[in-house]
Amino acid sequence: MAKSEYGAESIKTLDPVTHIRMRPGMYVGEPGTGAMYHDCVYILMKEVIDNSVDEFVMGEGRKIDVSVDYGTGEVSVRDYGRGIPLEKVVDCVSQMNTGGKFDSDNFQFSAGMNGVGTKAVNALSAFFEVRSFRDGEFSEAYFEEGRLKSKKRGKCKTREPDGTFIRYRPDVKVLKNFRMREEHVVRRMKMYCYVNAGLTINLNGVRICSERGLADLVSDEAQFEKLYAPFHVKTKNLELIFTHTNRFGEEYYSFVNGQYTTDGGTHLTAFKEALTKALNDYDSKKKFDGDDIRDGLVGAVSLRIMNPVFEGQTKIKFVMNDIRGDLVQQM
Repeated sequence: MAKSEYGAESIKTLDPVTHIRMRPGMYVGEPGTGAMYHDCVYILMKEVIDNSVDEFVMGEGRKIDVSVDYGTGEVSVRDYGRGIPLEKVVDCVSQMNTGGKFDSDNFQFSAGMNGVGTKAVNALSAFFEVRSFRDGEFSEAYFEEGRLKSKKRGKCKTREPDGTFIRYRPDVKVLKNFRMREEHVVRRMKMYCYVNAGLTINLNGVRICSERGLADLVSDEAQFEKLYAPFHVKTKNLELIFTHTNRFGEEYYSFVNGQYTTDGGTHLTAFKEALTKALNDYDSKKKFDGDDIRDGLVGAVSLRIMNPVFEGQTKIKFVMNDIRGDLVQQM
């Protein structure tokens, strides 16, 4: 085999858009075909909706309108929060490491925090449109393949509530052979509402809302007979709920700052440890094994924390082992 030439000309510096399009897995996970819950097309949608949910968490806007074309993957999201500051609309969706989540006063318990999410969506979309409304004015921008094509700012001709509108279509040149599944999209919307009680998401005109939050989640997911009324504790920063059923095995749902952490992490480990410790402390004459205690259990834990640390940009696992002991004590 002939040796390849490796010299200075082999070293390349890519601009952010080119890098995202060349290595999408670094930013939005496995491209996939849309068959799996965590395939790229759902992460793109999540990155946009996370910003709208963060507005709700900060008490700004109780409704989000979401439209999904399952054939083309085109998604539009309209929230009724504060709206992106008009002079920063282009930067917030195109300049890496730019965003409002670095300011903890304006976003205390944010899921999106790296200044990456919507930029990755923009770069991986055939087109990406953003429009922000604030105090009767708007600012909008239109991109193709992550490159700015046009922008405009002015006064609204008709009364328009504050908030942000984003519409995009995944680029089939980068994300090939995908088809969005309605069941995965609906489940994501339900999870947002379970962990954010009172939030309404209108998905293709269908209202999704949970008034009891995690209590509704456990009630809906505990498809076997519950052996007792769910044990439910809720504080400003921590919520947990669980019950036992007449099934085998155990099932958990965990969240950090409204983010559904499907791979669990520190908060879920602490929850299991706290449950075992509490029962053994209650009856010191017996030594209960954790697996036996949790058999048949259905539970959920939600944590609100400033500056959370996740394993990767997709944020499916929470990793802050230094706070595990404190969490066990709180639980």
